[in-house]
Amino acid sequence: MTQHSTTPASLPRLETAATRTLGIRYPIVQGGLARIARAELAGAVSAAGGLGQLAAAGLGTPDLLRAEIRKVREITDAPFGVNFPVGHMPIEDLVDVVLEEKVAAVSFTGGNPKPHIRRLEGSGIRILVLVAGPEQAIKAEQAGADVIATVGFEGGGHIGRTDLTTMVAVPLVKRSVGIPVLAGGGIADGSGLAAALALGADGVEVGTRFIAVREAHAHERYKTAVVQTGSNDTVVIKRSLGTPGRALSNRWTERILAAEAEGKPRDEILALVRADANARAVDDGDIETGLAWVGQSAAIAADIPGAGQLVERMVTEARDIVRRLAQAMN
Repeated sequence: MTQHSTTPASLPRLETAATRTLGIRYPIVQGGLARIARAELAGAVSAAGGLGQLAAAGLGTPDLLRAEIRKVREITDAPFGVNFPVGHMPIEDLVDVVLEEKVAAVSFTGGNPKPHIRRLEGSGIRILVLVAGPEQAIKAEQAGADVIATVGFEGGGHIGRTDLTTMVAVPLVKRSVGIPVLAGGGIADGSGLAAALALGADGVEVGTRFIAVREAHAHERYKTAVVQTGSNDTVVIKRSLGTPGRALSNRWTERILAAEAEGKPRDEILALVRADANARAVDDGDIETGLAWVGQSAAIAADIPGAGQLVERMVTEARDIVRRLAQAMN
């Protein structure tokens, strides 16, 4: 049985515009993590003071999503969210479940979230939209987003087409919108949190690092692979499809990159990146011939802690860094 901590957050609050908007204690949002983010992970992150999220991708049916939502509520009464990948699967019935269950927050990744945001109007559900730069951020704010998460080139899974890094994207997005902004991509510890706040972000959205925690619904070989990933062990695939994504370099990604380099038909490449390829890594622990979405921040990860322990560690490290910098400025 998965071990997880439901101990309420005990450190002093770290308050920002994002924590006030989302109703959380610390400005740390766990990424959607398709197939990986289930109730145990979301509940542990939220109980620790961050915002945990369930991944609709990998659940698929209203009954399964509803069951996971209710499992989270057995773990904690703190706010949590549900992540939806727009354009990758039908989500209309799943959004209905979120409305019926009165979940605190919803996040949208990829595609055009505007029609789904309209359906949530007046519900009180906070809406987070992931973007890759200022142009998308402006559109998301105009569509009704409450919070923006800008994900840089360093991130795992689906990233933007411009190769814009987190260091540059955060200030650009922050100055382009009037709502809270989270920094995503390349963030895995308290130094990343402190750096994001220094750049003007109101918090962080962390994906890859939450794969390598005890509560993540991922095979132990996948978690171990994250911890063992080096600085040059990830690659960007699917550029030829216009939907680039970063994954662990292995035999499967070599096959995908070769197909792209050879100009293979779109359908042939799509067949290599279907959900079953990701399932082989997540569920079966097939790290060589499965598709394992991993960001560059995996190189920073050195252990597999509890999710709540990771949240508190990040907050403590960030506070220590800010104190040290304050002393250096005197």
